[in-house]
Amino acid sequence: MVGLRSFIQKRAPGEKTAAFLIVGLGNPGRQYRENRHNIGFLLMDSLAKQLDTRFTRLQSKALVGKTHYHDNQIILAKPQTFMNLSGQAAASLVNFYKIPPNQLMIAYDDVDLPFGAIRIRPSGGSAGHNGMNSIIEKLGTQEFPRLRMGVGRPPGRMDAAAYVLLDFHRNEAEGLQFLLDRAVEAVLLFISDGLQTAMNKYNSPE
Repeated sequence: MVGLRSFIQKRAPGEKTAAFLIVGLGNPGRQYRENRHNIGFLLMDSLAKQLDTRFTRLQSKALVGKTHYHDNQIILAKPQTFMNLSGQAAASLVNFYKIPPNQLMIAYDDVDLPFGAIRIRPSGGSAGHNGMNSIIEKLGTQEFPRLRMGVGRPPGRMDAAAYVLLDFHRNEAEGLQFLLDRAVEAVLLFISDGLQTAMNKYNSPE
């Protein structure tokens, strides 16, 4: 992460920029803040800190922060509808800002990836993730980039839906920070150099 702030650029007056919408999925409320299911929100907070911005408005049922990076307008969003209705906020923001599908990225938790792994894909189904189900339904397409962040498999026979509502363990703090740092770098590379470059550099092995 060293030196990333030095790449943040101010938009010149009258300069036309591309707009990227980065949506992190989670549930609103203090009781969910540190849940595995909320790693999308944690990533948005890390991105906002890195880009020196804040979530200053409630728009389209989402907390929104706006900034610029590499001459592009960046909209960061945390839907406040609860996970199962994330598509309401995502679709509304896509329509309002006229975001092309290739300039939208959804970031969310994945129990099928080992803890700490990240995987970027250009499209695909929801794999049973309720937030992604909602977004795909509301957008009417699966053709948009997504960043999956591994939160590990539930122990024993624990149900995955219950597991993702548990907080990260204290002994996972270092691994969680490493995961978030890599995910921040991956998102910024996606914006500056494109999806394929980000996939090549940051995708964890299958």
